[in-house]
Amino acid sequence: MTKSNLNAGSPSPAMLNPTNHCLAFIDAVALMSFSVSNTSRDELRNKVAIVANAAKIFNVPTVVSTVSTAAFISPVFQEIIDVYPDLDAYVPRTSMNAWEEPGFYRAVTSKNKKKIVLAGLRTGVCINGATLSAINEGYEVYIITDACGDVTMEAHERAVTRMVQAGAQPITAIQYLLELQRDWARTETVPAVGELVQRYAGIFGLVLHDISHKPVRSITYCSWRNIRVFPSKAVNEGAPF
Repeated sequence: MTKSNLNAGSPSPAMLNPTNHCLAFIDAVALMSFSVSNTSRDELRNKVAIVANAAKIFNVPTVVSTVSTAAFISPVFQEIIDVYPDLDAYVPRTSMNAWEEPGFYRAVTSKNKKKIVLAGLRTGVCINGATLSAINEGYEVYIITDACGDVTMEAHERAVTRMVQAGAQPITAIQYLLELQRDWARTETVPAVGELVQRYAGIFGLVLHDISHKPVRSITYCSWRNIRVFPSKAVNEGAPF
């Protein structure tokens, strides 16, 4: 075990950082979102936007995949396209279990990451199948539950329960973003993180906006565009991941 810095503990290996995982969006498409009822479409798209932008800010390897058949085709959420505009890089599928689709399997496993983070639709079908299958092959899977949706709350919750029982770790979009940032002394990404939260995180974003415009008694004064970190014996440049 190594110490992250002087007089500080080491982060849990279960925690995500920008280099230890890849992200996959599965079927985050407009048509399927209309029947989602465990959350509102606006909330779902906001959470997807947080996840997509978080991955971009921290350069996380990302795969975007959609079902594409003659009977079913729908555009990916604009919030994903805005971040990943190269539509030709998206992985098409016919299988509801993305893990059984050769293109998706190669795209994800070629990232050489033992941790996989999943988000998209439907929780109980496409997310569930990929999660159970990846865990079976020894991968650690994290599900961003508020960036997933299903036709009923029951369907969503039973799927999450099943995946957790199989070994998956449930997290939220904000949790994902802040786990990647981890330390406000990592000033390079703070402005982008702050602006992302203020745009998509509702009341939490408003709170951070308020804090960023007022002096606070804290180790960090959060003004996203001009952050300054007060001297500290333990941390002055952000602990390494």
